[in-house]
Amino acid sequence: MRVTEAALAEAPPRLPAARRDLLLSVVSEISRTVAATLELSEVFSRVADAVRRVLPFDAMGVTRFEPPDDVLLYAIAGDEVEEQYRGKRFHVSDMSPALVAIDAIRRIGDAPAELDPAFPLDREVLAQGTRSHLFGPLRRGSELAGSLWFASRLPHLYGEEDEEVFRPLADLAALALEHERLHAVERERRRRRDVLEQLVPTLAKALDVREVFDQVSQIASQVIPHDRMALGLLDEDRRTVRIHALSGEVIPDLPGSIRLSDPEISKQEWEFEIVRDVNSELDASSERCHILVQHGIRSMLRIPIRLEGELVGALVFHSKTVGQYSEADVDIARRVADQVALALSHQRLAEEARRAADAREQALRLEARVASLTEELEQRDGFHRVIGRAKSWRDVLVQATKVALTETTVLLTGESGTGKEVLARALHRASRRSEGPFVALNCAALPDQLLESELFGYEKGAFTGAAGNKPGRLEQAAGGVLFLDEVGEMSPLVQAKFLRVLQEREFQRLGGTRVLKADVRVIAATNRDLKQAIARGAFREDLYYRLHVFEIHLPPLRERREDILQLTEHFLAQIGRDLAQPVAGVSREARDLLLAYGWPGNVRELRNALERAAILAEGGLITAGHLPIAVTERDPSPGVAAPAQGLDLEAVERTMVEQALKQAGGNKSKAAKLLGLTRAQLYTRLEKYGI
Repeated sequence: MRVTEAALAEAPPRLPAARRDLLLSVVSEISRTVAATLELSEVFSRVADAVRRVLPFDAMGVTRFEPPDDVLLYAIAGDEVEEQYRGKRFHVSDMSPALVAIDAIRRIGDAPAELDPAFPLDREVLAQGTRSHLFGPLRRGSELAGSLWFASRLPHLYGEEDEEVFRPLADLAALALEHERLHAVERERRRRRDVLEQLVPTLAKALDVREVFDQVSQIASQVIPHDRMALGLLDEDRRTVRIHALSGEVIPDLPGSIRLSDPEISKQEWEFEIVRDVNSELDASSERCHILVQHGIRSMLRIPIRLEGELVGALVFHSKTVGQYSEADVDIARRVADQVALALSHQRLAEEARRAADAREQALRLEARVASLTEELEQRDGFHRVIGRAKSWRDVLVQATKVALTETTVLLTGESGTGKEVLARALHRASRRSEGPFVALNCAALPDQLLESELFGYEKGAFTGAAGNKPGRLEQAAGGVLFLDEVGEMSPLVQAKFLRVLQEREFQRLGGTRVLKADVRVIAATNRDLKQAIARGAFREDLYYRLHVFEIHLPPLRERREDILQLTEHFLAQIGRDLAQPVAGVSREARDLLLAYGWPGNVRELRNALERAAILAEGGLITAGHLPIAVTERDPSPGVAAPAQGLDLEAVERTMVEQALKQAGGNKSKAAKLLGLTRAQLYTRLEKYGI
């Protein structure tokens, strides 16, 4: 206020000295009055009483300009007009140019002659009987803040001297308005700060921001009005936005994600987006515009969410009012977004910690399950006991443990005699179906038609000899596991029918029309190269991929030689109990032969060789002479590299079959044992080679 008084004191002496002194006194009084309050409107009547001593008027007022184009009758004093007009709002288009003062003080000597009643504000002025008008701008720096005006019912009341009186009064009014504005800004800043402080404990209550998103929206609406608030997060492909959280009632038909347009995808560095009118500013063909229009949203403000500098999504404020948001809202919206981003960061850290804890717990469970499975298998008697400490065998057990508790189809591959059925039974015992049956079917042991009827079952009259209904292995295995050994030997017809079982989980008995559900877990095994069979057209590729969901390859015995002596000790203990004649042990020479031999028949061949030796030893020490000829001759193992000219595998297999028959004296059961094969597998090879 002192600046105005100093300026008045130094102004050119256009006013008579008496009026000048009176004006100085009035300005001082007004300064003290205004300084005692933060709002000019509260003391405006006292200001008007002081001004009346230096300037005549019937009504005096201050208007305040409110962007973009509104005029507010902020304060008014005078005869019977204060209560009626105070707080009334006009648009700039409601007044004629005669009432507009932007750059200089203006005077109206005869209002009826100079104003235009076609304009609402002009009509209001004339309706009050105004004849003279003195008014001018109130400025805040280079910006127009409002205007100060005086009105009288007397014509031609104001002259040049009155303009000189007007200037210091306008300076005082402008300073008072600015003082009040700054205080309002500070008050609003504190209010917003207090509101935002409520977000911290609200977001801290939950690790998942979605749990408190409605509360966050309610708090934020106090500082940035909205009808809905949404949190969208970018998917990994960064081409779609997933709606992570949405305030308000659930919208049933709202899609879970929204596709981004190419410009949105390419624009990763952005600070904010304001859409004042969705209908006119957004691409009407875009998915985002369609959703917003469908739910009545007319304007929006979008703020990016970044974590560790990376754009991860956006916080969006939606309003059903056109033009709800401006750049003045960006700062407070960004503060809300920062709090949400902080909560997301904490949520991400908590999820990572939980995943790490889950991984540790899963590793411990897996380790315990491997140990439990190994212990269970090692406690089993007979040939079905699993023995071995070789790394390749431990890897098999780890894979088996991981897949055991699932319903996943498992394909066991490896040479004949490596223990595929043993592992299949172990998977069954460790699975959720352990209380259900384990049903095994050897696909190589049965002719095509018999295999089909064994697998699917048949109805009475389905074929000659079908005297009644018979459930197949699929029905017998309901609630448990169906183990298909030598699955590569399936005929094309059975392959096609079994593919439907894996795809649709349903089947029909032979000769039946009723569709049955296949409530089984399938474990298949083969010693064949199914990919080569596919190339030859002997095996369906689609069936292969249905079976090959989780493959476990069992290593041959020659690749786990460190397990041979442990297996030998176990088998001899079991054989001794079966023969009721314990075996004294194995000589050093015999042990060396066992370790040196290639074991083409793998664990099954080892067991058969030891059973033969135990019988011949008659309870004594097993020597080299008790072992089969194949072992004592140190035949090259299958693991030895093939000669440069190549190796005819079928010729090798034929030779081994012939040697086994010769050694067994033509006894096919003994020959099958020597080869580590079942009788059915041996018959298949006898037929194949015409032996």
